[in-house]
Amino acid sequence: MSLDWTALSDGELAALSIAGRQAAFAEIVRRYRQPVFRLVRACVGEPDEALDLVQETFVAAHQALSRYDAQRAMKAWLSTIAINKCRDWARKRTVRRFVSFALPIDGQAETIVDDQVPIDDSAADRQELDRVTRAISTLPANLKEPLVLRTIEGLSQAETAEVLGISQKAVETRLYRARARLMEKLNAS
Repeated sequence: MSLDWTALSDGELAALSIAGRQAAFAEIVRRYRQPVFRLVRACVGEPDEALDLVQETFVAAHQALSRYDAQRAMKAWLSTIAINKCRDWARKRTVRRFVSFALPIDGQAETIVDDQVPIDDSAADRQELDRVTRAISTLPANLKEPLVLRTIEGLSQAETAEVLGISQKAVETRLYRARARLMEKLNAS
């Protein structure tokens, strides 16, 4: 008789995964890969980078599963890990940019990325989604993270506060500021 993985709670899946049942962790990934991807993509603004960071998030989660508190929502726990991976990525990116300015320009033409929307994605709604995603990714982390967690991922204000380690009032204030700044950016472009 095999287990119905979809019927198990997150805590039960975590316990079974710790015990060596790979299918249990596969179910955790199946449940949360889309929300984690949306969160990461909104933070970094680049789908390819987001895929890599989602993978890193789940690898880190698997390694830290023994520290997971079953009383806490799995989505909030994974969101915390994902936010930390995004912060690490942003720090590394800043260092790379700094170092790239110090390097000679010769031979760097191949590394310039074409940021234009591909022709097959030229539908107006897709372009608008990309424009909003890029605008969100340019927000400062202290505004971007609460905006993404609350509006895109649907975490409650309390869960968002827990993930970010701030008060619920701070979440509310940052959301207000993030929305105002996002509207400014979208109206300016």
